[in-house]
Amino acid sequence: MIRLTTSGLNIAYEERLIVEDLNIAIPQGKITALVGANGSGKSTILKTMARIMSPAAGAVMLDGKSIHKQSTREVAKQLAILPQNPTAPDGLTVSELVSYGRFPYQKGFGSLSKDDRAIIKWAVDATRMTEFSDRPIDQLSGGQRQRAWIAMALAQQTDILFLDEPTTFLDMAHQLEVLELLQELNLTANRTIVMVVHDLNHASRYAHHMIAIKKGKVAGEGSPVEVMTPDILREVFSIEADILVDPRSGVPLCLPYALAGSNAPLPQKKQADESVPMRAAVSV
Repeated sequence: MIRLTTSGLNIAYEERLIVEDLNIAIPQGKITALVGANGSGKSTILKTMARIMSPAAGAVMLDGKSIHKQSTREVAKQLAILPQNPTAPDGLTVSELVSYGRFPYQKGFGSLSKDDRAIIKWAVDATRMTEFSDRPIDQLSGGQRQRAWIAMALAQQTDILFLDEPTTFLDMAHQLEVLELLQELNLTANRTIVMVVHDLNHASRYAHHMIAIKKGKVAGEGSPVEVMTPDILREVFSIEADILVDPRSGVPLCLPYALAGSNAPLPQKKQADESVPMRAAVSV
């Protein structure tokens, strides 16, 4: 089922055209990853699909209607976005932040209803932030802050969730923490998730659908197996890469080994120094 599409989408910054004639479809109930080199236009596409930016031409269609012709409040009931590196006022607690997700449903300056409070509690619990609900955002770790922002987006109770590089600046453990949470939300709550992903192997592991962007155009689209190919990676990222199969999940993994067109010699295989115990050689 397809609810969200772009049709002939042109996006420009002043006079400079960034994206031209973009036509993509986002699978409902799946995780879609937008991948591409820095400056390829993937974040610009995400922001336009989430109605943060307006297109120069074309349309973003949700259930057959242009989202840019709908009111902000109505769109906010259908999709939520977590931008890159969001910030909160000093001292704002997790619960207070999550309560902002109920804004589209409030009338005037009305206070939170009983239903609002129940939904806020559900969002905090779903993101495993219950023990931090009264803690200020600026006192949380990076992974905890991301989970708090995701909880705010969940409190909007939208079917579609956009995220712009949700693991940026997080260490490996917190990256997995956030990605596994998104995977769980997709599986248990049937959320359609569209995210810009910097790490190709994360995209392959957690996304059902990948869209590779080069200079504002689609260079490859489909399942990770269809997109994670040497030819597409060479075109989009200008790298030479081996594609391996993850023995645990069966998804493709990218192992880059050279810049495309490079005449530099390939790295030589290193031999372990037999005089050094392996335990010491691999310890950090």
